[in-house]
Amino acid sequence: MTAKREFPPVEEQIAYLTKGAAETIRPEELRERLEQSAKTGKPLRAYLGVDPTAPDLHLGHTVVLRKLKHFQDMGHTAIFLIGDFSAMIGDPTGQSETRPPLTREQVDANAKTYLEQVYKILAREKTEVRYNSEWLGKMTAEQIVRLCSHYRLARMLEREDFHTRLEKNLPISVHELLYPLLTAYDAVKLESDVELGATEQKFNLLVHREIQREYGLRAQVILTMPILVGLDGQRKMSKSYGNYVGISEPPRDMFGKLMSISDELMWSYWDLLTDLPPDGVAKLRNEVAAGRLHPMDAKMRLATAIVSTFHGHAAGEEAAAEFQRVFRERQTPEEAPEWRIPRGEPRRLVALLVEAGMAPSRSEAERLIKQGGVELDGARVADIRQEIDCSHPGAILLRAGKKKFLRVVIE
Repeated sequence: MTAKREFPPVEEQIAYLTKGAAETIRPEELRERLEQSAKTGKPLRAYLGVDPTAPDLHLGHTVVLRKLKHFQDMGHTAIFLIGDFSAMIGDPTGQSETRPPLTREQVDANAKTYLEQVYKILAREKTEVRYNSEWLGKMTAEQIVRLCSHYRLARMLEREDFHTRLEKNLPISVHELLYPLLTAYDAVKLESDVELGATEQKFNLLVHREIQREYGLRAQVILTMPILVGLDGQRKMSKSYGNYVGISEPPRDMFGKLMSISDELMWSYWDLLTDLPPDGVAKLRNEVAAGRLHPMDAKMRLATAIVSTFHGHAAGEEAAAEFQRVFRERQTPEEAPEWRIPRGEPRRLVALLVEAGMAPSRSEAERLIKQGGVELDGARVADIRQEIDCSHPGAILLRAGKKKFLRVVIE
């Protein structure tokens, strides 16, 4: 006889599973399912569907993937669904025009790369991997017609992506209308309790809930996760914007990029890219706010944790030690002059460089930043809109060019 599975207390699970989530649809349903799971010893079936449309993943892709890991951590069944069939259709979410479908060869190659990367987060032996070609590739014309009969065209066209295109007289292909219905059939076949997705996927996820009900199943719970803001602190993380951290990048490169984010953005990264529980993040934040912990030290802990996730603990510690050595070599504390500024609103770095005499003009300061010649606490600045947080006392080492150092003291 199989022993009844034990789970952590429901309140503990809810806090951990909803950490960093943008929305839970619906919270009371999640609680009810977790309570039922605790009574029966039967784990929930939580899944994430990913279309392998590109070969490489960056940290932005891992936000939802990490949430799937959290369900795995709590003892539930984590299902990683590879949309090898749906990828050939193409998700219309966020698309302003019909994009060409991928070939089977492209999809298969990308899917193989995805699996190699996701096992850096998910436990290989505990992950149920499925491919939606298992059922979508075998659907008959009659089954597709019956599936389509469960959803109204008017509701589909209310979708923002389609509505915008209609207003602009841009084409919408019929196969794009099928995408949310076919992926909803995934939820039917998997008999899922929970589905995860990004906030921009909400329309699709709501369709999935409705189609499950149409097929006589209990509608799954939905957890949506925020879009991760990139290194520039302005736009979502994307290779096209150059503000990304690839999960296969060398540890040193990952660490350096993470140290370049703003102090404020750091807390979002703690929530979305680490397993530190909410009370742990709150404690760190309070220590920084009280001046007991320097923001750079908190950021170094963050970078170490993230690098360790993808390259192992030893690599994370080594990257941190190397960054610290480089920082100390460049810091030259005895030689760096001090420049004191009062606490207050954030200061634009470009203006500060000019004001402190480290650049003769705003245009020269911007040129230095664009050429990678400006660093804050040893981290290269990539965005000319970079601001310095002046809300709490502390010191920041500023470098402009190869030999100009300035210790900015906020008091």
